[in-house]
Amino acid sequence: MQESSCGGEPFALRVSGDVMAPEFNDGCIIIIDPSGVVKDGSYVLARQGEEYIFRQLKFGEGIYYLKALQDGHEVIELPDLTSVEGVIIQQGARRRADRKHYG
Repeated sequence: MQESSCGGEPFALRVSGDVMAPEFNDGCIIIIDPSGVVKDGSYVLARQGEEYIFRQLKFGEGIYYLKALQDGHEVIELPDLTSVEGVIIQQGARRRADRKHYG
């Protein structure tokens, strides 16, 4: 197991799209810990060029992979873990406006 080189407080993001469904559906909230322990199978936020992506991290022989849960998406190879910005430590429901209100 390795720790991310970033520090900082946990923060929340909203999932956009369905590449990580059914585990993480479009619109759900995820909590990212920048200092979380990175291990094989972790869900991570990683920097990819000028963008950030949310994927599952897999360990290989001397290389790391970022994989979507849905088929048909590119598997991204990483030479090291420097692009990993944090580990997903919790997920929540969709935003409150999407829920039914009973009255």
